[in-house]
Amino acid sequence: MIRELIQLIALLLLMLVTGIFWGPWFSLHRSMKGFSKEEFIHIVKTMSNNLAVPMRIMMPSRILFIGLSVCIYPQKNSFEFYLNGIALILILVSLIITIVVEVPIVKQIEQWEAATAPSNMEAIQNRWLKFHVIRTFTAIISFISFASSIIFSKT
Repeated sequence: MIRELIQLIALLLLMLVTGIFWGPWFSLHRSMKGFSKEEFIHIVKTMSNNLAVPMRIMMPSRILFIGLSVCIYPQKNSFEFYLNGIALILILVSLIITIVVEVPIVKQIEQWEAATAPSNMEAIQNRWLKFHVIRTFTAIISFISFASSIIFSKT
């Protein structure tokens, strides 16, 4: 019963964080080039203000619960155990992308105003978008891997 509760919490947190990554990609990524400087900067600042605190709680929590799920998984040589491990590795990759690439770019953009945006704004925006796509898909694959480990579990 404890293992199932840990898996449920891990799956919920993984779904929420994956949705937070997927939503902006799905709704904004393809349109981002069409936004004016003012709109782009406003969107980034708004998203950062809305997500900073919840993500500081949810991202480490999902890693903790998936890590616990890996540790207490009973069949360490099973395919499902390896799916758990893959999910954990991929969420760590998404965390590294967030901390090393995404957050520093967002912090930089938060300091901008349209009139003072750097001349290489488009290059910075392209880097941010590229890594957001990578982070989104690592999270989606992590979710699929973790959910599959639960669905196909033989215990």
